[in-house]
Formats: sequence, C-alpha cells, structure tokens
Amino acid sequence: MKTIRMKELAIGVAMLAIGLIYLAMTMQLPDKGLIDSAFVPYILAGTICLLGVLQLLASRRPDLGPLTTEEKIEAEAEKAAGASDYGTVAKTLGLIVIYAALLNLVGFPIMTALYLYVQFLVLTPTAHKTNHLAYVATAIISSATIYVAFRYGFDLMLPSGPLFNF
Repeated sequence: MKTIRMKELAIGVAMLAIGLIYLAMTMQLPDKGLIDSAFVPYILAGTICLLGVLQLLASRRPDLGPLTTEEKIEAEAEKAAGASDYGTVAKTLGLIVIYAALLNLVGFPIMTALYLYVQFLVLTPTAHKTNHLAYVATAIISSATIYVAFRYGFDLMLPSGPLFNF
C-alpha cells in the first residue's frame, strides 16, 4: 500500500508542476480580451492544477482497511490487463499522428469525427459490446459542436476541409 501511496503522491506532484508550467506559459500569450486565444489554455491550466491538487489530497487519505476478496480479484484483473494498456497507448499515439497529418487536408469536422469514432473503438474494452450508433452520434455531435463554437463563438478559424468551404 505504501508504494501505491507514493505513486499517487508522485502523480499529484507531477500534474501540479505541469499545470503551473503550462499556466506560466499561458500568461505569456498576448491578452486581447476576455475570450481570445488564451481563454482555453487558461481553463486547461487551471484544470490541470486542480487535478494535481486533488491527486495530492487523494494520496493523503487514510487506508480504508484490508482488501476484500472481490477487491483483490479486481486488482489482479487490472494488473493482468496492464500489459494490454501499452497496445492501447500505441494505437492512440498512432491515431493522433494520423489525425494531425490529415487535419488540414480533410478538415476539422470530418477528421475529428473520424478520430473520435476510432478512438472510442480503441478505448472500448474487448469484453463490452460496441455500440456503433452511439459512438457515431457522439463523434459527429461533438465535432460539430466544437467546430461551431470555435468558428462562430470564439471567431477562430479551424481547417474546414473541402466539404465545408463556405
């Protein structure tokens, strides 16, 4: 249990440090008003710092007592699944590279919807049934919402691609 507590503490310290560094970098962006190019980075920096603090607090919580048999089985299953996590990370990194490479050519709305759908498939555990309709709907709605928010709400241009040149 002591090693778990130390890992949680290290993760909390790392997240807080990254959040503070990101916040310092964000403060160097030019300030043009309330909602500008620094708006989202400020939100992200604040969120990372908040998560770091929450992780630090979680690492200080008292032990909840010995593990039950069911909790031991779950811990063993998570440990066994840890080997497959490297494959998921590799797939995710590959998807990010493909997304970045094709973003300007295909455009943000289409490429983001495709990326999200495939990422949902990658992150779905093999034991669960895949709900393709829900994945497609979530990907399309999320992509469209983000595109409209940035294009018309924040007045920031995103690559629109050949189908959305209007």
